[in-house]
Order: sequence, then structure tokens, then C-alpha cells
Amino acid sequence: MSPAPEHRPDLPAELIRALPLFPLQAVLFPGGLLRLRVFEARYLDLVSRCLRDLTPFGVVCLRQGSEVKRNDPVRFESMGVLARLIEVDAEQTGILKVSCLGGRRFELQSPQQQADGLWLADVVCLADDASVPPPAELGQTVAALSNAIESLQAQDQRPFIEPHRLNDAGWVANRWCEILPISLAAKQKLMVLDEPALRLKLVDDFLRGKGVVS
Repeated sequence: MSPAPEHRPDLPAELIRALPLFPLQAVLFPGGLLRLRVFEARYLDLVSRCLRDLTPFGVVCLRQGSEVKRNDPVRFESMGVLARLIEVDAEQTGILKVSCLGGRRFELQSPQQQADGLWLADVVCLADDASVPPPAELGQTVAALSNAIESLQAQDQRPFIEPHRLNDAGWVANRWCEILPISLAAKQKLMVLDEPALRLKLVDDFLRGKGVVS
């Protein structure tokens, strides 16, 4: 698997014009790892263009419709996350395996669909989460994520990109949000929250309700 060229889509201009969008039945979080299997012509072109130009694309969660059925009516959330290509592998002719890193959140402005089915939109990028330590009372939730990471690594599973920032409330909250068994609508609501400590507190409440932490 070959690495994509290095760039920093997490630090774009405040306004990005004509950002290509990849609507998915998934919620990408800042700092998150997203793996895709790309085979549609419009998305193969998107990956090729982003790889060539060192530019990001936008991931938005679908509310209605499908990623692959072009004729179905499509509705997606008004806020998404920039995605940076970090690995691209030609699995076979016409199919790419792609790994992406989540960057900054953005708000959509007037998305438009092209003739080939690809969506484009001007987007306003939001500020990154402030880096704040997890509140002391949420220490068990931080420890539980650390234990989960160790358990997954023992099974040769690495769902999170290193370094693991367990001293950052937003990072901890985002990683929990990615693996919690909650609806896409709930994940979206958590992703759009501006306060990382509040996001982590809501995660903590969920885990306590399920008896994961006490």
C-alpha cells in the first residue's frame, strides 16, 4: 500500500469553493480514520484529483439515499468533515482502497450536483476543537478508552491513528463516538457540538448508563 503525498487539509482557508463531497452512511470525526473501497467513476475521479492536487474532499452523512445509486433522491447533513488521503492502494483494476484522516468540520453552502453525479459545495471551515484536558471526573471514561485500545491492539486491530491523545478531551470524545453503538443521527449531533468537554460528558453519561464505567 503506497502512502499518499503529505499535505495539511486540516488547515485550509476559511472558505473552500467547489469542495467535492462524498456522501456516506457514516459520520467522520476530526482526527478519525476512514477506510473506503472506491469503484464508482465519479469517486475514482475524485480520489485521483485529490491525490494529484493535494486537496481534501468533504465527507457528509447521508440522511436519505445511497452512496452508489445515482438516481435515488439524496439528502445529507449540512455539516461535514474534511478528509485527507493518507493511503491509496489499487486493489484491482477500477477499484481503490483508500484510507483518510478526518480534518476540520465545515458547514455547507449551496451544494450542487454535477452531470456525473458528483456533489460540489462551497464550505465554511470551522475552528478546530480547543485542546483541553479531560475533566478529572471523567477519568474512568478516558481509562476505559485506553483499555479498549490495548484490547484492540492485542487483536491486531488499530482503528485509531497514532499518536493517541488521551490527554485531549476532544480526541477522547471523538474516538468513543466512532465506536459507540449509537445511531448515525446521534453521532452527527455529537460531532457538531462545539464544546469538546461537553461531548465527552455526553459520552460518559452514555457509558455510565450502559454500565461500562461507574
